[in-house]
Amino acid sequence: MGEFHNEFMVRADVATVRRFHGSPRVLRQLTPPVLGMQLHEMGPMAEGMVARFTLWFGPLPVRWTARHEDVGPTGFVDVQEAGPMAHWRHTHRFEPVGPERTRVIDHIAYAHPPLPRALMTYALFNPAGLRTLFTYRALVTQRACARMAAATEPPAADASRRVHDAA
Repeated sequence: MGEFHNEFMVRADVATVRRFHGSPRVLRQLTPPVLGMQLHEMGPMAEGMVARFTLWFGPLPVRWTARHEDVGPTGFVDVQEAGPMAHWRHTHRFEPVGPERTRVIDHIAYAHPPLPRALMTYALFNPAGLRTLFTYRALVTQRACARMAAATEPPAADASRRVHDAA
């Protein structure tokens, strides 16, 4: 069985990172535009929620069904129920590093199917391909969470104003 591990930092609190990942639109946002993506079913993040989608690698459709489990405030797991891989378990964890910083940790345990189908999955889901995909996902997550955090911050005090006591 193969494993893939990725970590990156986000300048936002854990609640913001979790809110981003809990959106029904997140899968489309985290998929690079070069891959076509059709989302057939997905709701807000919840225990047992099922996502059904098709990724397009050029003219090749790759259909996927994932079930979400262990859903909580600091992460969740998606498990492939149907799709190209013999096994796929993707653990998402969000660890606070400070009041406004979160470490995002992705860990995937996967297994390719037997030949000949493995030829396709090795071409699509190899270490270099996964590294590229998760680099893209890190950039999207960092930007989206920074926008979300900025939108929820109270206005900063105007430091140029000074209070003068009347003497």
